[in-house]
Amino acid sequence: MDSADPGQGSRPDGGALLVVGDVVTDVVARHRGPLASGTDTVAAIRTVPGGAGANVACWAAFEGCADVRLLGRVGADAAEWHGRELLASGVRPLLVTDPEAPTGTVVCLVDSGASAERTFLTDSGASLRLAPEDWSPALLAGVGRLHLSGYLFFSEPSRALVSVVLESARSAGVPVSVDPASAGFLTALGVDRFLELAAGADVLLPSRDEACLLTGLPDPADAAAKLSRQFPLVVVKQGGAGALVARSGTVRARVPARSATPRDTTGAGDAFTGAFLAALLAGTAPEAAAVTGCAAGAKAVERVGGRPPAHC
Repeated sequence: MDSADPGQGSRPDGGALLVVGDVVTDVVARHRGPLASGTDTVAAIRTVPGGAGANVACWAAFEGCADVRLLGRVGADAAEWHGRELLASGVRPLLVTDPEAPTGTVVCLVDSGASAERTFLTDSGASLRLAPEDWSPALLAGVGRLHLSGYLFFSEPSRALVSVVLESARSAGVPVSVDPASAGFLTALGVDRFLELAAGADVLLPSRDEACLLTGLPDPADAAAKLSRQFPLVVVKQGGAGALVARSGTVRARVPARSATPRDTTGAGDAFTGAFLAALLAGTAPEAAAVTGCAAGAKAVERVGGRPPAHC
């Protein structure tokens, strides 16, 4: 493949991965069975670092990407903690401290039964106040791939940042990947608006629900094929059903999931994305990179929280 192919890095050595996205504090509450309205529900509660963008960066580093950088915005209340946690995971933090807003917080309600399915209560805080003034084209120095968390598309300041970053990446010849991030937020923003904002990305990494929402098609394979007529490479993450890899209007691979005993599905899609991008930077073909992504997703669901084990 030549350097323009979305499945290869734009530099001979692969280059760094720069993730632009959200950094938040996750409060994970694992409960068993339905929540008891109006009274107590017993739960195991932990506070851990999170955020889709930050999780992707940490998993990319965990899967062997030697140079991972993260641009995000946090509040003064937790800036030092998040910086330390990212460094411990092998990620170079490029954190902007917001003088007004606190760090974003997500309450993750996880049913600790067999599915380990989760529901999010989200206060984006400083994370979606990342804005064009936080960006410089110099941040692309040495970068082989740039990844945008889809949460950036859901507020006005960060939408403006997306446009600036995409233009900078195009000018520098750096391929861009986008993860739509949230079917709920996509619905509020509007499918057409999202697709307009994401135009120019080389790789789209939606979940099954997001792919179907973006196309209006009920079958994820049909959705993947349709999206790949708009984006050069589309990888649809299907959780326990594995992943679909589509290019040029055709599903090229159906990758099975790895078996796992789930404890918490928070961040499983981020793990897939981080591992997938690390594999692409190492020169792996997209179909094989999706196998790596599925393996990381299986590791993720067996852990509490959205991050891999720290490097140190």
